[in-house]
Amino acid sequence: MRSIWKGSIAFGLVNVPVKVYTATEDHDIRFHQVHAKDGGRIKYDRVCTVCGQPVQYADIDKAYESPEGDKVVLTDEDFAKLPVAEKHEIPVLQFVPAEQIDPILFDKSYYLEPDSTTPKAYVLLAKTLDQVERVALVHFTLRQKTRLAALRVRDGVLVLQTLLWPDEVRAVDFAALDGAAEPRSQEIAMAQTLVESMSDGFDPDQYTDEYQIELKRLLDEAIASGSGTVARREEPAPAEMDAEVVDLVAALQRSLEASGRRTGTPEPEKKPAKKAAKKTAKKAARKGA
Repeated sequence: MRSIWKGSIAFGLVNVPVKVYTATEDHDIRFHQVHAKDGGRIKYDRVCTVCGQPVQYADIDKAYESPEGDKVVLTDEDFAKLPVAEKHEIPVLQFVPAEQIDPILFDKSYYLEPDSTTPKAYVLLAKTLDQVERVALVHFTLRQKTRLAALRVRDGVLVLQTLLWPDEVRAVDFAALDGAAEPRSQEIAMAQTLVESMSDGFDPDQYTDEYQIELKRLLDEAIASGSGTVARREEPAPAEMDAEVVDLVAALQRSLEASGRRTGTPEPEKKPAKKAAKKTAKKAARKGA
């Protein structure tokens, strides 16, 4: 791995020099766009709409256009004046319980490596975070963009996870949920039983990207055939989709049966039999007389 950032964590008066590495990688297979007729690569040139000439990347600036149509052009010098003084420092703002951070806020993950001949401060911070069971909220500036981030520990290594700003998460209000009927107690009990039947410890290694595996197999077959194209196959008829489920209890029962771990169906709720209770009371009164 190659580090993408170098600086230090400011933990009070303690300075922790670190190198930053991207923690994840994309294994998706990439494709080029080609002309369907002859297979030629499709290329895109940066062309100015005013003079019609190609423009080199070094000659490109960034422009902002307001909703009213006002345009402002910014150069690299303009961006350099913005408040990014902390670009080589990761200041700790506060420590918070991890469960208070909504997972929807998490963006990208980075590994932090100690950048010192004596990584004592790094180990101290990692051990402390691990034992107090909290994460550190920090500021992290990368490529002239400052983000809020969570600093935590994973297998003894400090991990930095950038967070979205609250206003970057869209508000949601689905009209379909307005006045929706509450599930019956029998439906909830069945759903909970289904959850229990499908529950287990999380092991990410047991899950695979079947799409990428099949795509790679398809490409390997095409390369081995020497044709450079994929052999056409007859597609099986698509399975008919069930109509919208009306009887949830029946659907849940079928799901339990399909899971291979069937359990008894909870009995429907019984209403008290008032008439039967009255008859029993009258019989007892007659015997007593």
